[in-house]
Amino acid sequence: MLDEVRIRVAAGNGGNGAVAFRREKFVPFGGPSGGDGGRGGDVVLVGDAGMTTLADVAYQRDVRAERGADGANKDKYGRGGRTKTLRVPLGTQVFDAETGDRLGDITHHDEALVVAKGGAGGLGNIHFATPTDRAPRRATPGELGEVRELRLELKLLADVGLLGFPNAGKSTFVAAVSAARPKVADYPFTTLRPRLGVCEVAGGPRRGGTTLVVADIPGLIPGASEGVGLGVRFLKHLERTRAILHLVTLDPGEGREPVADYRALRKELAAFDPALAERPELVALSKADLPEVREAYPELKERFRAELGLELWLLSSADRTGVREIVNELVRLVAGRAEPDE
Repeated sequence: MLDEVRIRVAAGNGGNGAVAFRREKFVPFGGPSGGDGGRGGDVVLVGDAGMTTLADVAYQRDVRAERGADGANKDKYGRGGRTKTLRVPLGTQVFDAETGDRLGDITHHDEALVVAKGGAGGLGNIHFATPTDRAPRRATPGELGEVRELRLELKLLADVGLLGFPNAGKSTFVAAVSAARPKVADYPFTTLRPRLGVCEVAGGPRRGGTTLVVADIPGLIPGASEGVGLGVRFLKHLERTRAILHLVTLDPGEGREPVADYRALRKELAAFDPALAERPELVALSKADLPEVREAYPELKERFRAELGLELWLLSSADRTGVREIVNELVRLVAGRAEPDE
């Protein structure tokens, strides 16, 4: 998933004003008739709910709008330059690459953000006639359009972010509750890029229910908040979520343990952004279709309650144990929280 790109945008220059005079039969001294130049086109970013990556934008590294046309004789004004529109996925933040200033944040479909304004057109000589100068030979050139280096950064917009070590069952959960079909396999780091899945709850909005957008974040490892395993690039996608589903599981082959896993990733969350550590969360023991996981659940449930003050849910995306209950609880958590903190 391409979630950060740099592009150069150049708005159109304004057209030049014209120096011209009326040349009509029986009007030997017709006076000035030079029209104004047209305004240069703007460069505009527009949100598109159908896009999930900045890959299309990355191929347009130099984006230019059209120049305004020059003015002409007979008081003709130049045509304005066409606006250059560039569609980007929702959740795109726009920064000036040179100053670091944030220019905007595109979060809604068809939301438009002008990132470079076209130059104004120049004035024709019709504007410079005076009682003492009836035939001015003066006009002004069009203004230059804005030119900027931009950095676009995509942060997924989702209701729920999935958090867990590699091979904790996150992709399988997304496949179980939505139409998304991420790659699922029994080895770590199956998911190499964030994905979104849309879960319809109680029939979806058309039947009086609702939807839940779930972000499948690639598995994290200790040191993620410092960039280990591209952790920072993955963690930033949790910033726009309203709740977190934290998946833990038994993985004796890796020498890990669910309580220790939970503590380790909570530490990474707090180190990356303390606000993330305060976000509502649900913790579930995944892969409950395995006999050893079911056997370990009662003891682990008691440990989570005694040591961490948390309720540990039981989940199997394979045989759907606990799926409905967890989805309903996530809907409740999301409904109780407004927009995520910036």
